[in-house]
Formats: sequence, C-alpha cells, structure tokens
Amino acid sequence: MFDSFLVGQLVIGFSVGMTYAIVAIGLTLIYRVLLAVNFAHGEVYTLGAFATLIAASTFELPLWMTIPAVALVGAAFGWVVERAAFRPFRKFTDDASLKSRAVREATLLSSFAFGLITREALDQIYHGEWMAIPESYLLNQPVSIGNLHLSMAEIVIAALSVFMLVSLQLLLHRTRIGIAIRAVSSNLIGAQISGININRVVVAVFMVGSVLGASAGMMVSLAYGNVQSFMGLTIVVKAFVAMVIGGSTSIPGAVLAGILIGLVEAIAGMFLPSAWTEMIAYIMLILTLLFLPNGLFGRRAR
Repeated sequence: MFDSFLVGQLVIGFSVGMTYAIVAIGLTLIYRVLLAVNFAHGEVYTLGAFATLIAASTFELPLWMTIPAVALVGAAFGWVVERAAFRPFRKFTDDASLKSRAVREATLLSSFAFGLITREALDQIYHGEWMAIPESYLLNQPVSIGNLHLSMAEIVIAALSVFMLVSLQLLLHRTRIGIAIRAVSSNLIGAQISGININRVVVAVFMVGSVLGASAGMMVSLAYGNVQSFMGLTIVVKAFVAMVIGGSTSIPGAVLAGILIGLVEAIAGMFLPSAWTEMIAYIMLILTLLFLPNGLFGRRAR
C-alpha cells in the first residue's frame, strides 16, 4: 500500500520541477557559451504563455498548430534578444575579452533592460490583468489511477518535458549545429580558429533556449488557464537558482536541480504555508553555496 496523497504531491512536484528545469536549460546553454546570464529569459516564458492565449482566443488554432506557433514566437524572440542585447557587447578576439567582467556585466544589464521593456510593453497592452485561456484548451481533466487522483496537466507537462529533453540531447549529439554548440561551449576561441561560425552558433543557442522557455510558458498556461505580464519573474529566478545549484554550465545538473526544487517544494507544501514554500529554492541555493560552491555538477574553479 502507498500514501496516494504523498504520491500525488510528488507527481505535482515533478511536473513543476520539470518546468523549472526546461527554463533553466535555456539559461545554462547561454552561460556555457558566453559565460553570461540572460535575464530576459523570463520574458520568453511569458511570451510563450501569451502566444498560447492569442492562438487560442483570437485565432482559435487547434493545439497541434498552437505548439509550432509558440515555438516560432520563442525562436524569434531569442533571435531578437541576441541581436539587440548581446551581440553589440560581444567580443571574441581573445580569451581575456571573452572572460571580461565588464562585458559580462554589460550583457547582464542589457538583457535585464530588454526583458523589462518587453514586460512593460505587455503590461501596457493587457493592463497587468490576468487573462484567461479558453476552457476548451485547458488540460484540467481529472485522471484516476487506482486511488491516485491527478490532473491531465501534470501528466502532459511531465511527458512533454521529457520529450523536449530527449530532443535536446539528440540535437546536441546527432546534428552538425549541436556538435558546433558543444565545441563552442568547450573552447570558444579554439572553435573560432577552426572555422566555426561563432555568431551563427550563438544565435542557434539563443533560439533553442528560447523555444524551450516559450514551450514551458505554453504548458503552464494550458495547465492553470491564466496568463499575466509579470508571470515570468518568479520562474526565471527559480530557473537561475536551478542553474547555479546544478553547476552553472551543466545541463544534467540544471535538470536535476529543477526537479529537486519542485519535489522539495511539493513536500514542504504539505507541512508549511504557501508563503514559506516560496522560500525553499532560496534556502537550497544558500546551502549549495555554503557546502557545494561549484554546484552539483560544476567544475572546480581555478
């Protein structure tokens, strides 16, 4: 026999954690290549949710058409962020310029400003209100497995997240652009000398990461039925925490940390008020920095 309520909470925690992980992967991919944090990444999550809303309520697209539409919006936003917020500050002339603290701070601030502009633009258009996804699109159908009662949303989020992770691994290991991404993340200057088009690879990294972030926003909007212009703030902070806990440059670490945060939050929610569970990720971050400063899979810094 098993405690069906506990198992249900763990399933919910896993689905939430996979959402954190999917968003964290986008941050990790960019950091692996540029050693810079993209703080506009929360807005691609928000745009994915709003693209779902527009596709469902305005164009009434079926779900099989909504998914590629959201992916296209995410890829386009990633391309714009790279061109507007990162490329003007990027220099690949030598190893010193790549690791320049001033360049990293400039890209961090520019991405933060770009995300703020995007968020405020959405706020002006939709007046900061919560917008409802049409009920016919929601994944809120109950699913019962014996004594275990779940929502279709948890199952779909978990399944789609696993599918995206497997697809990402195939992209990175079985395609030319994926091999180029791995080469650039391993040694950017060496990859440049060997003839790899660095700008093309960086654009691909931003677009792939943004597709993942927008897809996460789509899944959450279909699960919970509401979107709002500031909904990406919390998710990007927790994804950043997952990235740091995982080791900053490790995709498996970001995935494991995201799932771990979701599971711990779900278990803590059984005993603590919701306001306290929001602190779980930050407590985990502090403990990681104290006892595992390089993260779960991080390399020891020189």
